[in-house]
Parts: sequence; C-alpha cells; structure tokens
Amino acid sequence: MENYSRKMEKRLLRTQHRESKILPHPGEDCGLTFGNDTYIIKATLIMRKCCQKYTGKRGEQSMEHITSRQNALMTHIRKLNASRAYRRASGEYLCDGVKLLEEALRWNAPLKTVVLSEGVDAPALPSGVRAVQVPADVMRSISPMETPQGALFTVRLPDTALPEMLTGAHYLVLDGVQDPGNVGTILRTADAFDCDGVFLVNACADPYSPKTARATMGAVFRRDVYQCTADELCALLQKCGLPLYGTALRNDTVSLRDAELSRAAVAIGSEGRGLSAELLSKCEKTIKIPMSPRCESLNAAVAAGIRLSLHAPY
Repeated sequence: MENYSRKMEKRLLRTQHRESKILPHPGEDCGLTFGNDTYIIKATLIMRKCCQKYTGKRGEQSMEHITSRQNALMTHIRKLNASRAYRRASGEYLCDGVKLLEEALRWNAPLKTVVLSEGVDAPALPSGVRAVQVPADVMRSISPMETPQGALFTVRLPDTALPEMLTGAHYLVLDGVQDPGNVGTILRTADAFDCDGVFLVNACADPYSPKTARATMGAVFRRDVYQCTADELCALLQKCGLPLYGTALRNDTVSLRDAELSRAAVAIGSEGRGLSAELLSKCEKTIKIPMSPRCESLNAAVAAGIRLSLHAPY
C-alpha cells in the first residue's frame, strides 16, 4: 500500500506542475481521487518535493525555471519593454539590473515579477513576488540591454493622477523633453535636491520606460511624477497659488540669480526646441541661466540641476 501511495503522490505532483509550474499553496493538503478512493498528499510533503524540484535545496525560496523564448511571461516582458501603451494597459513597467533591483527592494517598490539569469543569486523577495530563472539565451531575448545585467523585474505602475493640492515649494515642469536619459537624469537630480514634484507635459519621454527608469538610479521608486496637459497643470498651480516661471528669453527675462523662486514651479523645455509656445504663454515670468555668450543653450538635465541646486535644503 505504501508503494501505491508513493505512486499516487508522484502522479499528483506531475499533474500539478506539468503545465504551469506554479507551486501549490503551502498550507493546503492535496487530494487525488481514483474511482471511489481518495488519496491525501500532505502539504509538507508536497512543499519538500517542490523545493527540491525548483531550488535543489529544502527551505530555499521557490524559483520557476523557464527555458522557452515563446513563454507567455517572456512575451509579456518584451511588450513591456517596447510599448508605452502596453505598460499602461497592463499596469506595470519593466526595470533591469541587479543594482536597480536592490533599490526597488530597499524602497519597497511594488514588485510583481523578478527574472534572473542562471548563476545570479536570488535576493530575499517579498511574499507574492513571482521569481523566475532563465538561461542566458532567453535573458538576451527579453533584455532591453545589448549586454543583459542579470536581472529584470516588473513593478506595478503608481497612480499618477494629479493631487488635489500642492503643499511643497519647489516644483519642476518638463515640456516636451523626449530623451529618456534626460528625463531619468532629471528625476534623479530632483530626488537629490528634494524637489517636491515633477510634472511632464507635451509628449515627454515615458518616465516608466526601462531606459528612463535605469537613468533615475532608483529615484523612480520614491519621487512623485505627474503626467498631464498644460491646461491641467496651470489650473492646479493657480489653485495652489504657485507661480509658473519658464526658462526662456523674453522681454521680462531675469537672471536665475535674481529670480524669486522660494515657492514656484519652473518649466524647462527640450534642448532643441525650448519651451512650447503654449506653455510659454502661461508663464508669469521667464528666467535665464547666466553663461558664456558663445553658448546658446544647456542640456535640459544640466539646466534642471542648476535650478534645483539653488534652493537645496542641504
């Protein structure tokens, strides 16, 4: 009878894991019925078998192993990398790199799935996070980098709806800044100088694309970013009594050194086009950064850093 029960146990385990490879709930016994007889397999025994199957050692964190590039999760990750619309529809975004994963864990980012290359040690993950290991060729097929960094992970998109009120003093507005590296660097700089919030208007780069998230060096997990129209932004600023200043040349332009920016939102445009006419018309004043007359403009991220450094609390 013992040998027959062992056969039933093995059959149950094969049935549970043949397709999905999802572990059974650790607190539940499982039953398998043949004819009028039901065989109960104890949960502790199932978990021992599953840990051996997926981690090789009893008690380690369970890990799925996927070897097919056509697996549904691999297709999902490629879509998250390629499409802003797909990221919005699925409610999650993709990040890459072991260092960025460490930052996500440190700041309690709402992780959903972690994919690791073979040979990369799995960190301790929160309960409910799906952990997957893939061979090198599969990782290359899904990584946004030419040289994969050993880890990919998905994070739940935050709520980017505009707040009812703005209680801070220093805000940054990016107008049509389309380079993901620039947007990511600006978010990193805003985090370094404790900017109270960043607004993106007029088709800026997606702050939740892999390239942008990588450039933030973890700031994407802890800094507020809002995407809205120029009209929505200006209505909120007016409601909160915050003036909007633009970095542009106009008859009322003043030097950044002389501008009253103790409580204001400052708009920065792209390096090539500057501020849009729409947003510039809504600016109460314009400011310029003093620099050599032989230079026409600064990189958007550099301009943002200079402005934010003036009122840094450190």
